[in-house]
Amino acid sequence: MKTIQMTLDDELVDAVDKIVKKLKTNRSAFTRHALREAITKENINRLEVKHARGYQNKPVNKTEFSVWESEQEWGDL
Repeated sequence: MKTIQMTLDDELVDAVDKIVKKLKTNRSAFTRHALREAITKENINRLEVKHARGYQNKPVNKTEFSVWESEQEWGDL
């Protein structure tokens, strides 16, 4: 693990301090968790943009999935 120095707004530090007290944790653990969540969210957003671009570049053909229509079974409704 590495120790780093960060500059944060006083209001942000106060908000974090209130939350970590409620969660019975500390700033470092809270920040590690928040950064991991932010990285995961960024990776998901990047993949969603890539996915959307793929469909923009090669839209679904109207008959692309029709070959599977006879295989669909909805069961007794």
